[in-house]
Amino acid sequence: MAQPTFSIVIATYDRPAEILNCLRSIAAVDYPRERFEVVVVDDGSPADVAAAVHAAALDLDVRVLRQPNRGPGAARNAGARVARGRLVVFTDDDCRPERDWLRALERAADDDRECMLGGRTRNGAVSIYSRTSQIISDAVYRYFNDGGRGATFFASNNLALPRAAFLAIGGFDESFRPASEDRELCDRWRSSGRAMAFVPDAVVSHAHSPTFGRFVRQYVAYGRGAARYHRVIHERGTGAPGDDVRRYLRFLACFVGSVRALPAADGLRVTGLLALWQAANTVGFALEATRMRLGGARRDAVRDRQDALGTD
Repeated sequence: MAQPTFSIVIATYDRPAEILNCLRSIAAVDYPRERFEVVVVDDGSPADVAAAVHAAALDLDVRVLRQPNRGPGAARNAGARVARGRLVVFTDDDCRPERDWLRALERAADDDRECMLGGRTRNGAVSIYSRTSQIISDAVYRYFNDGGRGATFFASNNLALPRAAFLAIGGFDESFRPASEDRELCDRWRSSGRAMAFVPDAVVSHAHSPTFGRFVRQYVAYGRGAARYHRVIHERGTGAPGDDVRRYLRFLACFVGSVRALPAADGLRVTGLLALWQAANTVGFALEATRMRLGGARRDAVRDRQDALGTD
């Protein structure tokens, strides 16, 4: 059997309707069937994901793996290990790839076969929370990926990279749960001397419509992940030098155009949610930083006790 060009890996947990909609979109992608496969990794769902997928009888080469619940990073790694494609492509179960998705990634991969590629994600829901999340995502991409090939961050819901290189650097760090494993992977990829390129024509629609509570919880989780991420890059020595305040203000400036383009009423609501996003991130960051400090203090105390007793 010839090696496929792409292996699409999708981690899922207890969302059978979402994964089926995602697979139906992939089945409609304009790309030869024999040149890609799909690996769905069920991260310990209560429901029988494999039965739902196979019952749908989609025109796809799709396998379903099941593992105990270990988080999305571990699930993606498991899928990549069994994948057969030269390039592994990650997306999420609530995403809907557009028809030209794989062809756009293929064109970019032909330019540099060892490059990490990140596509564009656009909002596929209508709530004010999903629209605000899209504004945040767009601003993040403008800040980190201005200039295409000089990119520094891609989210894991639209990400492609050579499978061999992905496995060689260790895949996703599974200790990052439930957030920021993609930030850490991008930093480790770049610190290994490998390139990243933004591919705006490789588009997926994100059908994520959080409630107020889920919006807050999501960004608290991102704040916690950010605290872990900053500790890791500090230890690795890959943190960006310079004035943190100046960089932060430049980042906030990326939001101005998006908010100004909204009707006045929506602009006020979105501005309030952006303030809530920052507050939730700050709370999450502080909680995780405190937890890590307390954990480090406990480890130091145990080591000191062992040294005093002459044990190890």
